[in-house]
Amino acid sequence: MTPAPDNSRYPPPRRRLLTLAAVLLTAGFAIAAIYGIGAFSRNAPAGACAGAIELARRLSPHARGEVAAFIPAENELAVPDLAFRDASGGERHLSQWRGRTVLLNLWATWCVPCRKEMPALNALEQQLGGPQFEVVAVNIDTRDPNKPREWLRDVGIDKLAYYTDPSAKVFQDLKSVGRAIGMPTTLLVDAARCEIGTMAGPAEWASKDGIALVTVALAK
Repeated sequence: MTPAPDNSRYPPPRRRLLTLAAVLLTAGFAIAAIYGIGAFSRNAPAGACAGAIELARRLSPHARGEVAAFIPAENELAVPDLAFRDASGGERHLSQWRGRTVLLNLWATWCVPCRKEMPALNALEQQLGGPQFEVVAVNIDTRDPNKPREWLRDVGIDKLAYYTDPSAKVFQDLKSVGRAIGMPTTLLVDAARCEIGTMAGPAEWASKDGIALVTVALAK
């Protein structure tokens, strides 16, 4: 608890103002704590993502080589129902992929590591994409809406569906749950929208190590 200030040296009116400020500050901390705890507890009912944690444990030995930076989840986290747009401008939500495992990736054309990683994500989708799995790469360029599409076309990224969020709110939503600290950001999400693991930075997802990691996740 923050110690009360020594107000004895101030005249009564000033002392009353300082005391009131201290009370308001203490109340503010209490409210923030209550809402913070509430936000955490509302994330998911206890045990709702237990299956994802068990899967993360099985994946842990496969987080090596080209995907050594993959961090298997240790605590249950229901990934926010992120909203973004598809190629035709229609609104999409992550919950629409319920029943499928998703490798969710946030990228931008101004992000050099993102651009380097995109061919590997494209190849991963080509090899493993289907009814059980999809690479969902969401572009967060906030300026020229045509630039990401043109760049994807120019470098031959043709297996990934186009998704975009020019407001970059998806990044902020993931940041609010501690899962976006830089670009690119990648989450492996199970069929119930629970986090299996997270990758900060780029990876060779189509490498032997990347394919093995995702294949184990799909085998369940």
